[in-house]
Amino acid sequence: MFLAPYNQAVDELKVKLRGMRAQYEYGSMHSPIEFVTGRVKPIKSILSKAKKKQTPHNHLEYEIQDIAGLRVVCQFVDDIYTVVDMLRRRKDFEIIEEKDYITKKKDSGYRSFHVIIEYPVETIHGEKMLLAEIQIRTLAMNFWATNEHSLNYKYSGQIPIDVQSRLKRASEAAFQLDEEMSKIRNEIQEAQAIFRHKHDDETDDDS
Repeated sequence: MFLAPYNQAVDELKVKLRGMRAQYEYGSMHSPIEFVTGRVKPIKSILSKAKKKQTPHNHLEYEIQDIAGLRVVCQFVDDIYTVVDMLRRRKDFEIIEEKDYITKKKDSGYRSFHVIIEYPVETIHGEKMLLAEIQIRTLAMNFWATNEHSLNYKYSGQIPIDVQSRLKRASEAAFQLDEEMSKIRNEIQEAQAIFRHKHDDETDDDS
């Protein structure tokens, strides 16, 4: 029962974020959003994090910010800040904290932009305000973070020093890839627009 409102929040936010992407597509414009995923943290993970943070069980919904988690993945670094600006303008939730791990990456090499929001969910008992975390990152950052997460799980958070060093080098390589792609962004978007128009023409011919 405790997680039910969080599942509802994740489902609703995925629809809203994907709707933002769809609006760009309908206008035949480059969407800053490549794809959106979401999940509710399992009870075991919530309790483990609460124990680590010494959070009392009756404070879980106030102090664990990522029980409801959304991930927005973008093509380019600039797209991340476009998405952040779009979130700031929305009226259906309130941003209570922003964490920019792109301009100031974590020591591990982790890069992402986190937006903590307070989101209203309509339940059978009335409105309930929940915290949710929206992570916004590029495809390269997401690839790195997904693998780092797997290694953290394998080593129970104690990744060997040599593997940590390689992860940091991989993080810099991923960010360099993002920077190089940003330099040819216009060419990439023109190519994608040509492909999109060609695909639309072929679809029209088929019908």
